[in-house]
Amino acid sequence: MANKLMNPQQVVASIQDGMTVGIGGWGPRRKPMALVRELLRSPVKDLTVVAYGGADVGMLCAAGKVKKLIFAFVTLDFIPLEPYFRKARQEGAIEVMEIDEGQMVLGLKAAGMRVPFIPTRIGLGTDVLTRNPQLRLIDSPYDNKQWVAMPALPLDVALVHVNRADARGVCQISGPDHYLDDLFVRAAKQTYVSCDELVEDAAFASENDARLVFWERSETTGVVHLSGGAHPSSCAPLYGFDTKHFKEYVASAKEDGGWDAYFAKYVQCGEQDYQRQVGGMEAIKRLPLPVF
Repeated sequence: MANKLMNPQQVVASIQDGMTVGIGGWGPRRKPMALVRELLRSPVKDLTVVAYGGADVGMLCAAGKVKKLIFAFVTLDFIPLEPYFRKARQEGAIEVMEIDEGQMVLGLKAAGMRVPFIPTRIGLGTDVLTRNPQLRLIDSPYDNKQWVAMPALPLDVALVHVNRADARGVCQISGPDHYLDDLFVRAAKQTYVSCDELVEDAAFASENDARLVFWERSETTGVVHLSGGAHPSSCAPLYGFDTKHFKEYVASAKEDGGWDAYFAKYVQCGEQDYQRQVGGMEAIKRLPLPVF
């Protein structure tokens, strides 16, 4: 079996200027933040980012990495609007395609199915259509009605974080919700997965474990073992999101030079120093799980 183990630097080396990058997770939940921080340290720019966004999107906007954002929301949940995304949007620093959560699902599904669009009624009679003139209405050959043609959202790269993975690329998500990560994976040419726990192949032998695997290992391009790699977002059932850290991050957006200071303290330092500054894995594992 192929050994797909990689390090974060190798993952980011595969991402080039102008690529379309999908980021899994949901708001402040199970985001591949360690991989995002490695991307922030790189010279890569002009990305099109597709995400149900959280701080991943905000940080990439703050660092000037994003040319276009395709999104349904960008939030930290308990802080409704991600501050650096908000700043980029208000200043017109990024191109945007803002769509409904369901339309994003259909766009990713279409890409995974290798079809150009999926018809839907989502968006009919709303400003989603007026704000996105590239969305087209099509005539149905069956009911003489018009439907929205949600275009496929093909990705060059998908970045996701999972609870456990093995060197072959088998990935397990054991939290209460796998969100839309499987759709991001299937929509992408290459998928890079960070995992909290790296396990042997036999760990997935039981039926209960197999039910927590949402895509085939052939869909996984590379695996990076990064304990705490979702922090400051959550990775249930291992740890919750770091409210204190998020508040410090949000406060930085209100300060002159705030992003540069946050970047120097928590990103530029490297992942080992980052974890040391947030208290290490012992502190991360004590973070309470969010209540759904």
